[in-house]
Amino acid sequence: GEGNLAIVARKESYEGLNYTSGRIKTQEKFEATYGRYEARMKLPWGQGLWPAFWMLGNDIDSVGWPQCGEIDIMEYRGQEPSLVHGTLHGPGYSGGESIGSSYSLTAARFDTDFHIFAVEWDPAGIHWFVDDHHYLSLDSEDVTGEWTYDHPFFILLNLAVGGNYVGSPNQYTTFPQTMLIDYVRVYQDID
Repeated sequence: GEGNLAIVARKESYEGLNYTSGRIKTQEKFEATYGRYEARMKLPWGQGLWPAFWMLGNDIDSVGWPQCGEIDIMEYRGQEPSLVHGTLHGPGYSGGESIGSSYSLTAARFDTDFHIFAVEWDPAGIHWFVDDHHYLSLDSEDVTGEWTYDHPFFILLNLAVGGNYVGSPNQYTTFPQTMLIDYVRVYQDID
């Protein structure tokens, strides 16, 4: 069909804040261990926009973050429209100590067309892809703390505005801004 999911950030007052946006998560609805997780998306552009396609361990409510593990399939700074990042956050390697890499388009931008962002995750490690270009692999040897990627995770999709990672919007950031999602797919081996 023609339909896309649109997560829209708007400049409007809400409960004392200056912007509204959205987040979708599959916690307690879809949680899985291993497989290929991918989404085909078109990202927004502008300083202070922070779209992400990511996963958290489903034990977050009992063990907390970062012990639960976080897999950032795709993070993007709106002011860098040709660059995305793939990252792991876990115990001993979270926040500014996270472990990952970035992927840069050549003569193209993530806000002008749809692109496919994916990880392939199995007991041996996690592999990151953009449009089927493999750009990063991490396993237990690569992290500086415990490897916590052997249990179910849930999926999140969101469009944040502001924050330390991207900074605040500036006078050139227009609103509304849209993170446009064509699909999210998960492929798993059937035993």
